[in-house]
Amino acid sequence: MPDTSTGNTARPARRTVLAATAGLTAALAAGGTAHADSAPSDKRLRALISRMTLEEKVGQLFVMRVYGHSATAPDQSDIDANLDEIGVRTAAELIARYRVGGIIYFTWAHNTRDPRQIAELSNGIQRASLGRPRGLPVLIATDQEHGIVCRVGRPATLFPGAMAVGAGGSRSDARTLGRVSGAELRAMGINQDYSPDADVNVNPANPVIGVRSFGADPDAVAGLVAAEVTGYQSSGVAATAKHFPGHGDTAVDSHYGFPVITHSRDRWERLDAAPFRAAIKAGVDSIMTAHIQFPALDDSGDPATLSRTVLTGILREELGYDGVVVTDSLGMEGVRTKYGDDRVPVLALKAGVDQLLNPPTLDVAWNAVLEAVRSGELTEARLDESILRILRLKARLGLFDHPYADPARVGRTVGTPAHLAAADRIAERTTTLLVNEGGILPLSRRTHRKLLVVGADPASPSGTTGPPTGVLAAALTELGFTATALSTGTAPSAATVARAVAAAQDADAVVVGTYNVAAASPQQSLVEQLLATGKPVVAVAVRNPYDVAHLPSVRGCLATYSWTDVELRAAARVIAGRVAPRGRLPVPVPVPRADDPARVLYPIGYGLSY
Repeated sequence: MPDTSTGNTARPARRTVLAATAGLTAALAAGGTAHADSAPSDKRLRALISRMTLEEKVGQLFVMRVYGHSATAPDQSDIDANLDEIGVRTAAELIARYRVGGIIYFTWAHNTRDPRQIAELSNGIQRASLGRPRGLPVLIATDQEHGIVCRVGRPATLFPGAMAVGAGGSRSDARTLGRVSGAELRAMGINQDYSPDADVNVNPANPVIGVRSFGADPDAVAGLVAAEVTGYQSSGVAATAKHFPGHGDTAVDSHYGFPVITHSRDRWERLDAAPFRAAIKAGVDSIMTAHIQFPALDDSGDPATLSRTVLTGILREELGYDGVVVTDSLGMEGVRTKYGDDRVPVLALKAGVDQLLNPPTLDVAWNAVLEAVRSGELTEARLDESILRILRLKARLGLFDHPYADPARVGRTVGTPAHLAAADRIAERTTTLLVNEGGILPLSRRTHRKLLVVGADPASPSGTTGPPTGVLAAALTELGFTATALSTGTAPSAATVARAVAAAQDADAVVVGTYNVAAASPQQSLVEQLLATGKPVVAVAVRNPYDVAHLPSVRGCLATYSWTDVELRAAARVIAGRVAPRGRLPVPVPVPRADDPARVLYPIGYGLSY
């Protein structure tokens, strides 16, 4: 029967942990439970694997989503979602039925209400797994990239995203981000983070990576990736470099299509490989695959996730990586285009993958792997190779001895004043001033006290306050201005533009937040008509810095690389002159001309200051 305890208790006493892991202790033979500083040897881990049933081995390979804030008592709507998608009611039942080796947390799955609840959910999951015969600790993962991709929001500390950190250019800041974020995740029982993004973003039209990348310079990206890996792993969280062999030059989102990378092998070596080499040298615990076709590396037409040439031949044999390889989500279209959901997990394992992440239908995927072993397509020895890597990682993280979070420690670790101050300081070093004609910036409270803040207001990244216009207006008001927010949307109508222009008449200056401005975007018309009022207008590109190329008449323009609170507050301090802009472009901004797309308006490293 599944474990029915709630998990909503304080950290178990050491004797309780030892009792819960009694089967594991026995399997590991003499010497008791493993310690982080004296992890089980491969010999002992292999002995443990030899005692596992085939079904338990198959389960260890999967990392699965599950709905609910509790491992045993989720809300009824989450029970219904679990029954519909997975055929179980709770996380505890998921573990009992499939013996999964990992769980991934999502905001939309209602896993991440608040830090203490997350810690209690993590404990409930660990208790459910360790309470089973031959129970093992669980790798609990999430995508905490910071910037536009975060699963754990306020009151946890939220840092600038990767491209903002790239604009700051500080490896020390990247290491601090990883160390602080890792400490907070570990306090909540999350021990594997699918970060950092190691893609080199050289395509301004990339719809899925973009500002999630540190930039377009492979050496700069490599240094920041290695630093962030070191930071996370120093706090006891497995970092994950993604998406191998490199997703930075695509114009297709692999969630919805099948991207093709046309780089030559030589270009891949010079551009895409460097950050992954750096991550491996830094001792990265896991690497995530990309659902992309890369003909120069493998001309079979298969996605890299299913390519033995890419994952075993290049990643393992050429780059010398022997850590855990995890797929990107198996529910994404990029990996499902060519093969059915029953074939994808089998082919991924044959290619060299260890962890199978979030299949659309777990029952189909789990039984497909089981049948592949029974039929001889996969050998049990092949599964054992991956399970050994997974158990090595669990041992290295100290999960055999310390699988539980301490709920009482959460408040002392997550979102502390020191951590929040560190995020603010890092953000101040990332804001990039691209245009400042006539010294329009900084704005003075004496001459421009009354501000109108208009803008696109995209949906706020998880756990941030939002909307961006409101956050900017509030921050500027705190700095001594009188700022009013007016949301105008990403495609403002003529009526909305007219309303903004009318509101500008009563302002001393206008701050306009732009979001992914393209040729003929209604946002261009908004900015032009605001400029026509004669009022000073400052544009803040709240996502892609490429917006500035489509705003040729603007006299002041900043890039923040994301619209999270920490970055918008930093931009407000720059606008007010409280801090000087220090960021430098980590990507080139091209001239928006179809006849000469390679022409650069602003190069890598460009940035103004006061």
